[in-house]
Amino acid sequence: MTVSYQYDVASSTSGGFIRLLFRWRGSIWKLVYVEMFFFTAAYFSLTMMYRFFLSDFQKKIFERIVFLCSTFMDLIPLSFVLGFYVSFIATRWWNQYTAIPWPDKLMNSISLYVSGTEETDRVLRRTLMRYLNLALILVLRSISMAVKRRFPTREHVVEAGFMTKLELEMLNSVPSTEFNTFWIPCTWFINLLREAKQECRITDSNGLKLIME
Repeated sequence: MTVSYQYDVASSTSGGFIRLLFRWRGSIWKLVYVEMFFFTAAYFSLTMMYRFFLSDFQKKIFERIVFLCSTFMDLIPLSFVLGFYVSFIATRWWNQYTAIPWPDKLMNSISLYVSGTEETDRVLRRTLMRYLNLALILVLRSISMAVKRRFPTREHVVEAGFMTKLELEMLNSVPSTEFNTFWIPCTWFINLLREAKQECRITDSNGLKLIME
């Protein structure tokens, strides 16, 4: 299971990243210590054997083997491997960036397909967008230091108007020790959208599908 350090990184403190290096659970040390142990043992075994147990003739044979291995290592240029690695990492980070949802397109779709000019209709549209922004804020609080500083606690989200006190109580009532609760505002969004469809505030089924997509 993946060990998440997002909340620790999101809080801007002096030496925060350095302290992460000394954590064992989910650390890079725990991941590679077995391989590192065998590599170190093999390295020192070969060193001791070469320096203290081999004759001069055996040392020459060993050196030829080492030279032959180094020749094969040059067959694959390091620049090619690094170029492939950089391209892979850049593509991965770009895909993460493009996965960030932007509310502008969905806002226009809601304004177009959720009809009505009464106050109830306007509140419905604003509530839908509020739930959308709330879900986005809850996610970004765990990965962005800027958003974490802007909304240190969920109470600050309530003060900013993205969530009511009743919704905060509902959100806090869901146990979040084993899984995240970022999906709860999305559930509120879907339920409210279904009610709008049942009340014929959304008359176009394709529009409903477009909003959900």
